Amino acid sequence: MQLQSWLRALALAFPLAAQAGVLQVTVVDRDGKPVPDAVVVLAPPAGGPARAPLPTRVTITQEKMRFVPAVALVGVGARGTFVNNDPWEHHVRASAAGVQNFDAASTGGFELRLDGRQDGKPAKSADAGFDKPGPVLLGCHLHASMRGHVYVSDTPWAALTGSDGVATFEAVPEGEVRVRVWQADQLIDLAPQKVAVGAEPARATLQLSVVPRRKRA
Repeated sequence: MQLQSWLRALALAFPLAAQAGVLQVTVVDRDGKPVPDAVVVLAPPAGGPARAPLPTRVTITQEKMRFVPAVALVGVGARGTFVNNDPWEHHVRASAAGVQNFDAASTGGFELRLDGRQDGKPAKSADAGFDKPGPVLLGCHLHASMRGHVYVSDTPWAALTGSDGVATFEAVPEGEVRVRVWQADQLIDLAPQKVAVGAEPARATLQLSVVPRRKRA
């Protein structure tokens, strides 16, 4: 009897940790094909294990008239280093992306100028900060075809889809999870989807209303 009383007291003093599960989110385009580089953001129930923070540093290069990577995912307050590997001058013009953001706060912008890389010398680089949540559009004043994005997330529960259009989250607290998706060509925000996460792996599919334009090879 004394042992049972002690176990009950221990259970009250140290309640069991919230259970966690796996959630796999697939993003497809209007035609049902997988969409890479889409940002998936979760709003899980409280009480689960802490998730590792998103990167606070990112390097984005300008190569062959492109931003590489085309989409980067960072946390609020991150610093970005922009490097011009092309032999001609580029600009980095950053501004809020899309008609609407997930959050009401607007994303701040900035402008940088980077001289072209000279043979035998280090590439020119410059730093900038990402202090407000939401998608940031990157462009170049001199080359209108150049486009890239940085998604600044105020939650660590965010991930980019891979080439298969899938983003997988582990250790998601069990319960109802709200799933949102942002994609650069999807200018009208998709309605969030609610998914029940339990002991068995959960899956969700969100479909864009557009076919994203192809990346230039």
